[in-house]
Amino acid sequence: MALWKLHGNGRTVAPGAVVAPDERMNWGATVAIGIQHVIAMFGATFLVPVLTGFPVSTTLFFSGVGTLLFLVVTRNKLPSYLGSSFAFIAPITAATATAGTGSALAGIVAVGLLLAAVGVIVQFAGLGWVDRLMPPVVAGAIVALIGFNLAPVAWTSFREAPLTGTITLAAVILFSVLFRGFLGRISIFLGVIVGYIAALIQNEIDFTPVADAAWIGFPEFQLADVTSPQTWSVIAMFLPVVLVLVAENVGHVRGVATMTDASVNRSTGRALIADGAATTLAGLFGGSGTTTYGENIGVMAATRVYSTAVYWVAGAAAIVLSLSPKIGAVFNTIPPGVLGGVTTALYGLIGIIGIKIWVDNRVDFSRPVNQYTGAVALVLAIAGFTMQWGDFQLGAIVLGSVAALVIYHLGNAIARLRKTGADDGGPIPAVGPLGGDPL
Repeated sequence: MALWKLHGNGRTVAPGAVVAPDERMNWGATVAIGIQHVIAMFGATFLVPVLTGFPVSTTLFFSGVGTLLFLVVTRNKLPSYLGSSFAFIAPITAATATAGTGSALAGIVAVGLLLAAVGVIVQFAGLGWVDRLMPPVVAGAIVALIGFNLAPVAWTSFREAPLTGTITLAAVILFSVLFRGFLGRISIFLGVIVGYIAALIQNEIDFTPVADAAWIGFPEFQLADVTSPQTWSVIAMFLPVVLVLVAENVGHVRGVATMTDASVNRSTGRALIADGAATTLAGLFGGSGTTTYGENIGVMAATRVYSTAVYWVAGAAAIVLSLSPKIGAVFNTIPPGVLGGVTTALYGLIGIIGIKIWVDNRVDFSRPVNQYTGAVALVLAIAGFTMQWGDFQLGAIVLGSVAALVIYHLGNAIARLRKTGADDGGPIPAVGPLGGDPL
């Protein structure tokens, strides 16, 4: 494992310079920035177990362990924090309701193993095959449908306390437009705080579990259930999550490479293997699946410190925090109204990320193949379509993902054979400047 070189005087970063992954600031600054990364990831990471019913401390523990594992597997060359992935919320919620938590954990394990396998292939064969299997119109549809499929879950929580939910949602939106930089990127976390205060004023919070919880103790571990017949009927609904994790990891690596050194792209395969291993480990013992975190990319961009040393600090700090059951109990007191408000924004944002993939890649929606790829997949997910044969059931996420892949590839094959012009003709040519602030 590479050692870190001291960057300059260890206290400052020159204008235009960055602290590379194999460099570090002095240890005081390194620890401070590491703690800042913990704060950045905390708002999103604790929400996943709160929303899925998993123990907060356990998820936080495997988030820290996963981060350290990621650094080892990528040979200390790729800075990243592994937080709990929102892409798992929909399948975990559905699997827990129909087959229990143990089966949901088995689904997480399956995703981790498949992601690691994809990483091995990418390490040796490159990313070209992923782009061909999952072009922008398909990738965008799958990411979007995972978010929009959760809309009824947000409404179920919101309607229990509409006033608190409205205050929370308004605060999230307000903070996102009111603040710039780091505070703007943690608008969801700040919105939860405002909503929590509003719920507290309305006596919607019960602190009894907090008083009963110990200050120090091990997280609550639970083994994945890989033997139950029901497990195999729910694993299928988890598999589309792999596509989301591939996109997130590849995007993370490319982002770091753009801001530091193009050679970082060589770590893409290792990043996928590492995230797959961390997700598998978490699923085996009761934690949620992990992914690279955009919040931490924001911190790196703001500080210009890409040192992996700060992530060793962040991972260790997360593990220490997870050893306090009282902290987990505090997060479990977040009432339904607050969760309803924040998830109304959050689940919608997951969907918008998918639509952004379409926009960024200028998908041509005048072509019928592209129209039906997106349209059918989204309706299947939003309406919650299911298909069942005995005890085996396919949920909306699986059906939507399969529909997107089949419609796109089969539709293109037929359209090109018949030369009807209905196929995907590639991105729309840019006319004039794209994006930017209005004049």
